Amino acid sequence: MSMGITQLRAEMARQFQDASASYKPSDPMAKRIAQTIRSKGRLLLLGMGGSHWINRAASPYYAQAGIDVSCHILSEYMRAPLAGEPAMVLTSQSGASGEIARFLDLGLASDASFGLTLGPDSPLACRLPALVGVGGPETAYAATRSYLVALAQHGAILHNLGLDVGPFKDMLLGMVAVDARERQRAIDHIASCDNGVMVARGNQQGIMDAAALCLMEIARLPVLGLEAGQFRHGPFEMVGSKTALVMLRGPGPVADDLANIAQECVTYGIVPVIVDSSGKIPVSGALNVILPTASGLALGVTALPVIQDILVSAAARMVTDAGLPQRSTKVTSGEAA
Repeated sequence: MSMGITQLRAEMARQFQDASASYKPSDPMAKRIAQTIRSKGRLLLLGMGGSHWINRAASPYYAQAGIDVSCHILSEYMRAPLAGEPAMVLTSQSGASGEIARFLDLGLASDASFGLTLGPDSPLACRLPALVGVGGPETAYAATRSYLVALAQHGAILHNLGLDVGPFKDMLLGMVAVDARERQRAIDHIASCDNGVMVARGNQQGIMDAAALCLMEIARLPVLGLEAGQFRHGPFEMVGSKTALVMLRGPGPVADDLANIAQECVTYGIVPVIVDSSGKIPVSGALNVILPTASGLALGVTALPVIQDILVSAAARMVTDAGLPQRSTKVTSGEAA
């Protein structure tokens, strides 16, 4: 096992503990952020890399709470900022990326701006009012623990916006058990592939975008994160027997179910891995990893660690030095110059 995988496993082992401790709806900062967002009525979620995808995973729930919300890649937003004075939440696990520093130096943060970070002494936490997660910044190159902590932080804000987050808190107590044979079959299949596509529908696509980045970074494969509709509109042509096609299936109406598109893949000899929290009949011919039925934010917290575990385990077999960057650093200085 490479040092990179060892580091990732160490982060993953403590992610529920740190995320559960970071879910603090009574935290004065969580309340302050929620009150400001509510007073503005409009929210921009800004981040880079995995932070952007977790923002995207959280954004549908801000919309459900009645907020006009949009997600933006921070480096691109600073080149094309939107008019007005919305509330802003800048998400960065380290709080020290070059894009964060550049954005703040340019004075682009609105008066109603906040940070979401794991770095209590970071430039982000020092320069903006910030909600700081528990456990300190990650050390492993690819994000794992910070995803779950950031979801917990968003959950605390959403609770203060009046959103019913359901069993979200309970799901932060630990990873759900999955069938060992199902898990191993999924790992074996993904480890045999040379490209990947991560697919979901609606509110869960941000989770699969985060999963796509995880596999790209650790195994150095080309991996796309695609909404099911977008996947079927063209990219369906790129997949084959050596594609790690991973789908996140949640409960919902028949029109939102992934069963039909998954079954279509099977007819073409493409075997999808379906992380299935729908409570419905498993898809015949697919590699189904069955989870307890869950929806909303709780589904993200239930599914993401299971998907991470499968992808990290597969990547460890695909690359001898998996998880160790060849030309990147954990904290980038991309926009600092």
